[in-house]
Amino acid sequence: MSEPPRLRITEIFHSLQGESATIGYPTVFVRLTGCPLRCGYCDTAYAFQGGEWMMLDDILARIRQYRTRYVTVTGGEPLAQKNCLPLLQRLCDNGYHVSLETSGALDVSGVDPRVIKVLDLKTPGSGEVARNLYDNIDKLLPHDQVKFVICDRDDFDWSVGMMNKYDLAARCEVVFSPSHGQQDATALAEWILEDQLPVRMQVQLHKYLWGNEPGR
Repeated sequence: MSEPPRLRITEIFHSLQGESATIGYPTVFVRLTGCPLRCGYCDTAYAFQGGEWMMLDDILARIRQYRTRYVTVTGGEPLAQKNCLPLLQRLCDNGYHVSLETSGALDVSGVDPRVIKVLDLKTPGSGEVARNLYDNIDKLLPHDQVKFVICDRDDFDWSVGMMNKYDLAARCEVVFSPSHGQQDATALAEWILEDQLPVRMQVQLHKYLWGNEPGR
């Protein structure tokens, strides 16, 4: 008999969603351990290693402690653990509004279609642009999001080029977010307005409330 599925978890915490379509809503975050990427602006390097093994039933029990229907599965890179997929399905089956924050470097075809995929296409400024798996774009659904973290003007121009090349705004919502502490948010807003882009401009709410404090 095979063992019940389990995942290595860095933390499970309750906070306000700091980005994506549900920004501001109280949300339970399930942060999985491990990531094959090393983005220059990463603020969760503490999730690269360590963590504790948890069974899916125990993860669900922890989530039920909080009175919210919003759950975000994040990392690290959550899809680096194969049992992320059954976790996502279980969360959807339990009636949660589920989002997945993924780098876009791993195949998303197995993700439950009820999940909102927030696909982070890596810009040149991230240092990991070569890891983008562009086949994932064809697997996006209208309720998904493509996010570009903008580090500088070159990143902005590259992101606009990707939007146009793949007609991203016609596929799903597109988000431009300034790299916190690196790209001036007002300048990014002005560039978006100058180019009249059909994108959502977004800053990371949690950074303004709690800085880089883990688990917030």
